[in-house]
Amino acid sequence: MPVKRSIIVAVGSAGAAVLLAVILVFAGMASRTPKGGAPKSWNPHTVRSTYVASQLRQMGKAHAALFLAYDLENGTDLDYRLDETSGVIIMARLESDGSLSQEEPLRLSYPVFLPAHQRVRVAIQVLQPFAWPAPADPRLDDKLKDFVKQRLANTQGFILFNEAGRLQVELPNAWPELAAMNGANN
Repeated sequence: MPVKRSIIVAVGSAGAAVLLAVILVFAGMASRTPKGGAPKSWNPHTVRSTYVASQLRQMGKAHAALFLAYDLENGTDLDYRLDETSGVIIMARLESDGSLSQEEPLRLSYPVFLPAHQRVRVAIQVLQPFAWPAPADPRLDDKLKDFVKQRLANTQGFILFNEAGRLQVELPNAWPELAAMNGANN
């Protein structure tokens, strides 16, 4: 009899442990769901952006960074923090099919506080390997222009997502303006 009793106790304990694990899993899933049931959708129309300028900088001998500056205008009553800790993700929208891509390493250049009903300047940067030409290189300008052109090829624009505030900001492309300026400089 003692053997049967110990088997029953062992099976009962194992069953209780499995039941407890299932309860904890469902409780964890429920705590991640926002109040009201379904996850809050992305809000793409509350912050407008305008392209301002771009700049190419040497980042050591083997890298270059392309900085694209935008003004963001917050049309809401909410303040937003835009930084890596608030879950900012920047993706490129591809020209070819409109899909989103994270092939290029895109990030904010610095943390941003975007107060309600205010305008703030932000910069995103694309850091890439690049053998920086010597200052005396006769093709210096062409090499720099080609680098920028390659970084922006097949890019329709960028999308900034802020997971904490469920914010989606369309960052328009300005490449036609850049191409026109480059054409004027040739």
